[in-house]
Amino acid sequence: MSSDQAEAAAAPPSATWTREEIASAFEKYQAAATHAGATKDWEPWLECFTEDCRYNEHLYGVMEGRDAVRKWIVSIMVDQYPGNEMDYFPIEWSVIDAEQGLVVCQVWNRMRDPGDGSIFQEYNITILRYAGNGMFASEEDVYNPHHFGVMLAGWEQRLAELAEA
Repeated sequence: MSSDQAEAAAAPPSATWTREEIASAFEKYQAAATHAGATKDWEPWLECFTEDCRYNEHLYGVMEGRDAVRKWIVSIMVDQYPGNEMDYFPIEWSVIDAEQGLVVCQVWNRMRDPGDGSIFQEYNITILRYAGNGMFASEEDVYNPHHFGVMLAGWEQRLAELAEA
C-alpha cells in the first residue's frame, strides 16, 4: 500500500463533516495565507493543519508533521528568494467534496508589485484533506516549475526596466 493509500485509508469517516464545516476551515486557511503573504508570519497558516499533517510539495518533497512544514515554509517563503517576494495567494476557484473531505483549488502565487502596478503570478492546484475540528490533515501542491520560471523571469525583467527608468 502506498503512503497516499494509507493516508486515505486512515482518514476518519467523511460523513462526520458537513460542507459548511469544511468551507469554514478553508476560509480560515485562506485568511491565514493572506496574513502570511502580507506579514511573513506563517504561524496562523500552520495552525490550519494537524500536528501530524503531511505536506506534499512536488519540487521540495514530502514533509511529515507541522514542525517539518514550519521549517520548510519559513525557509522557502521568508528566508529565500523568490518565495520571499511572493506576497499574495488569491484563490481563483475551489471545489469542496464533503463526502471525501477534500478541498481542491487553484491558487495564484503572486509576486510583489514591481512598482508599476503590474501583476506577475503563476498558479498551482492545491488539494487539502480535511481532518475535522477546523484543521487539515494534508496538503498537496501540483504545478509546472517551468511556468513559474517564465513568470519569474518576466517579473525580474520588469524590475530591471523600472530601475533604469
